[in-house]
Amino acid sequence: NIITMSSALLPKPQMRRLLARRMKFHLFGAFFVSVGCAALYKFGIADPRKRAYAEFYKNYDPMKDFEAMRAAGVFESAPPK
Repeated sequence: NIITMSSALLPKPQMRRLLARRMKFHLFGAFFVSVGCAALYKFGIADPRKRAYAEFYKNYDPMKDFEAMRAAGVFESAPPK
């Protein structure tokens, strides 16, 4: 009588389709975590980097930079003036 009473208190373990049920939960979780990481990378790293490059090249003068490197003697084919 005691054995039947204690077994009534414990729920029966799920023996069928346990892997499928847990797999569904983990697939949805992995999907949402990956979407969150992609959004975090896009808005936290990629967009600020694009803005920084755009700001740098907005005022960048390649000829002025070339003349500064030429005056410093960086190039062998273009001697300093």
